[in-house]
Amino acid sequence: MSAIDETIADEPPKRVTAAQIAREAGVSVPTVSRVLNGHADVSPETRARVERLLDVRGYRRRTRQRQTVHLVDLVFPDLDSTWAVEIIRGVEETTHAEGVGTVVSAIHGRVDSARQWLQNVRERDCDAVIFVTSHLEPQLQVELRKLDVPTVVVDPTGGPDRAGPTIGATNWAGGMSATQHLLDLGHRRIALIAGPPRLLCSRARMDGYRSALESSGLLVHPQLIAEGDFSHESGFELGRRLLALPDRPTAIFASSDQMALGLYEAARQIGLRVPDDLSVVGFDDLPVARWASPPLTTVCQPLAEMGALAARTALRMVRGEAIVTPRVELATELVVRDSTAPPR
Repeated sequence: MSAIDETIADEPPKRVTAAQIAREAGVSVPTVSRVLNGHADVSPETRARVERLLDVRGYRRRTRQRQTVHLVDLVFPDLDSTWAVEIIRGVEETTHAEGVGTVVSAIHGRVDSARQWLQNVRERDCDAVIFVTSHLEPQLQVELRKLDVPTVVVDPTGGPDRAGPTIGATNWAGGMSATQHLLDLGHRRIALIAGPPRLLCSRARMDGYRSALESSGLLVHPQLIAEGDFSHESGFELGRRLLALPDRPTAIFASSDQMALGLYEAARQIGLRVPDDLSVVGFDDLPVARWASPPLTTVCQPLAEMGALAARTALRMVRGEAIVTPRVELATELVVRDSTAPPR
């Protein structure tokens, strides 16, 4: 039983529990857990009060009892995206080097799957959890805090949840560099196939696109912006719509490589050649990007590095080491290949 799940019996307890600390500090048990696990979402005053009580009451921190790490859970909402493989690779290479096992799961956004996963975590007594998601349901966050398991979020989509330290990427800068590259080539009618607007990463990449255009003194035309879902299918369908405009764009920035490759097919079906008739830029730099025809110019999002950093952070948390920065954004970088050229 974890410290959070312990209750105060009528007789004097043999050890100080998180519940006792919470009651004396006037906070909730999950708040004590967040202080113990180094989470950032606790006010300085509350953190100081809880830490003083932990010290005065002689609370035995769980991390000191778990110096050896045996198992890490890596959890995705789904496993149908190519970028998931890159994150798995980064996590597994790091944990394997440390002699730590990795369990990969998908909860598919369903309540029953999440409950089953939580039950599995309890049974296999994992040491840490790495989530790859843009959103953690509130109830799931509550249950994770009850388990008192260190949690790291690999957040390629830039969501606002803070269940623990978060690893992301510079999405705004990536959108800016993609659009600026097309502007530097001489394009002025540049369209955007964005990701889902509910995701911060989609909005950040769109903001980068807008900023590049506005910095060049160009208007942002709403008819040149289409919202997809990062899939090949949405890139294809929205690409057909944009390329059917009377004054079609000469270049399109697609907010994911998968949408960019769907756009390739839309252009091919109407007889347009990339990059002779249409320049295309993607986002992610998945392995398939370099093997596309033509090889895709794209913004590299360091997915494997994000996974590796998440794994290192999780191992440090289990071992009781300090986490200096709760939110880390790794730099994106434009990779120029053969899908972009000056307009005719």
